Amino acid sequence: MSGSSFGKAFRVTTFGESHGSGLGAVVDGCPAGLPLTVEDVQAELNRRRPGQSEATTKRKEADQVEILSGVFEGMSTGAPIAMLVRNTNADTSAYEDIKDLARPGHADYGYMAKYGRRDYRGGGRSSGRETLSRVAAGAIAKKLLSLWDVRVYGHTVAIGKVDAKPVTLDDIIANTDKNPVRCADPSAAEAMMAAVEEARREGESIGGIIEVMAMRVPPGIGAPVFSKLDADLAGALMGIGGVKGVEIGAGFALTRMKGSESNDQFYAEGDRIMAKTNRCGGILGGISTGMPIVCRLAVKPTPSISVKQHTVNMRTGENSTIEIKGRHDPSIVPRAVPVAEAMVAIVIADHMITGGVVNPVRIDTCRNR
Repeated sequence: MSGSSFGKAFRVTTFGESHGSGLGAVVDGCPAGLPLTVEDVQAELNRRRPGQSEATTKRKEADQVEILSGVFEGMSTGAPIAMLVRNTNADTSAYEDIKDLARPGHADYGYMAKYGRRDYRGGGRSSGRETLSRVAAGAIAKKLLSLWDVRVYGHTVAIGKVDAKPVTLDDIIANTDKNPVRCADPSAAEAMMAAVEEARREGESIGGIIEVMAMRVPPGIGAPVFSKLDADLAGALMGIGGVKGVEIGAGFALTRMKGSESNDQFYAEGDRIMAKTNRCGGILGGISTGMPIVCRLAVKPTPSISVKQHTVNMRTGENSTIEIKGRHDPSIVPRAVPVAEAMVAIVIADHMITGGVVNPVRIDTCRNR
């Protein structure tokens, strides 16, 4: 199975299955000399860990990470960094009776059509649990970016029919991780949680929208043609399971504006060139402008629901029905926030190394920046 690696200079390969022995990631291309500990990675994994609230699956996993290589005496060595998280609470019983049925909204049929076989236990590689590996790799990317004071923040802006009001960066920093739905608007967070709980009671699920911002990315990061920064960000975010749409900056709203409204007009501030607005989302021509990079992603409802649905038995070809049991998130939006942050951080770190901002040999000289 190909397609498990991502990135060029900062390259991430993920492995493992939802109900296998464990999952993990190998990060190749992290420069030597980055201060890095298990705690740095664990802090990010704790944010996407299951079983933390009524908004998530009841599966209980500690998600304790082990760093197997690439770190010595608290610093990266320049060698590949291998990380492993062992599964400790997998329960395959709910999947035995439906192993031949194509679950609506899942990748079951596509996997069978392509490979002729699949790991039916929780979806195997197509499970949302695979994103654990991305978050582990993203923790390293975030630590690397922090040396240049580049920070990545994500928050929930909509769940179901509930929209958050516009918030400031201070609101995002202060409030996002203080409620189960990771919304920076406390009043909307309560309504979102109520919508999630209603969906759970009905055996249903709901989706939503996540916004991710990368702050203080220097201008000039990216490439102008086939490796555009925004194109790579869109691909990275679309590569998260359950994401069905991505926009950069004002995105689709730009289609309703005139050119004079959509253009971000420039002005000088000391030795810096700034923009009065940021409808381009911090990227023009595939290259960063120095303004905040803003991405939004549409996350579909969790496909595993207990409502009876029509399907097909892939072994016999007969029509059938399915009611999915087990432990599932009524909304995957809250736990997808750290995943989206991770993918944005990985892309930006990769482009900063490729563009020469991060020295690919050693970073000792940059620690005090």
